Amino acid sequence: MNKILFYMTLGTAILSSCAKQENKPGYSGKDVTADVSIIRSKKDKSASLQIYTSGKWTLYGGNSVDNIDFSNPIAQGQDSGTFPLDVADSVRSYFQIVTEEGKAILADRHLPMTGGYNFRDLGGYRTTDGKYVKWGKIFRSDDLHNLTDADLKYLSAIPLTSIVDFRSEEERTLQPDINPASVKENYAYAISPGNLMEAVSKDIRLLTAEKVDTLMMEMNILLVTDSACIAQYRKFFELLQNEADVPLMFHCSAGKDRTGMGAALVLSALGVDEQTIIRDYLDSNIYLANKYAKFKTEYPQLSALYEVKPQFLQAGIDRIKKDHGSIENYLTKVLNVDIQKMQQMYLY
Repeated sequence: MNKILFYMTLGTAILSSCAKQENKPGYSGKDVTADVSIIRSKKDKSASLQIYTSGKWTLYGGNSVDNIDFSNPIAQGQDSGTFPLDVADSVRSYFQIVTEEGKAILADRHLPMTGGYNFRDLGGYRTTDGKYVKWGKIFRSDDLHNLTDADLKYLSAIPLTSIVDFRSEEERTLQPDINPASVKENYAYAISPGNLMEAVSKDIRLLTAEKVDTLMMEMNILLVTDSACIAQYRKFFELLQNEADVPLMFHCSAGKDRTGMGAALVLSALGVDEQTIIRDYLDSNIYLANKYAKFKTEYPQLSALYEVKPQFLQAGIDRIKKDHGSIENYLTKVLNVDIQKMQQMYLY
């Protein structure tokens, strides 16, 4: 082979390799994840892209991250705006956004459940070492007893495989889960921290907003110190470390306290920074606003029972650090989490 032919062959190989890399889902360049999001309508599950950027952008889609079709863009445009997307409303879609500054994988973080409020994907968060949590693997939610047929079809298409229910036996009996057809097992891992509701019910008129805040912080401390609570979180992480049990959704009644602590521990294991974890925790206030609006209007001093505040979760986190030195020590030595395995399973 002469030199000219050799360099032509080498050049073709390099271009081919670059093309394959360009058409591979992933993250590169500037972290654009805070500037782009997929919004699904709770009413009809229609999708739209919300983007804040300067310059041209292109969006590709597919029914899984691995099946994103780079041959035919779903949408193209320039600069910021909200743009409707022509995708199926009965199944979940995954997307690759390519901007002039960077690219990222996207999906709807807030799942469009007509019969629910606080349904979220833990995917897409950036870790401290520059990796990202995989979409479509770990979900958090509030109760599942009002899910519609369309909701169940949407969850089955993920396909959701396992559900962990942190509610008490009484809660489950009053409002039993409705499971998507794809679910193989619903695990009843009841967490009933302390006597919070007993304290509330003794005399609701004597409770002040300050007292409720204190009760919520005490509850979050109990979630990470009470042996019964620890045992349930330990079983929860055991499921997460088994490929056969994923995709997995975990929930309680509001999806903010028992579930909120569970989400914080999961994201910590995956290397997400504390500020991002607190932000994810606070998103419950957005999604639960309508669910408990009537109660909060009637009993404004008890609003914190149906809200989250940074100091609630922080109380539990600080107690972990005080007792164990770090969140990592707590995860590995108390909850038996193999952090390396978790990160291999759930990070891009």
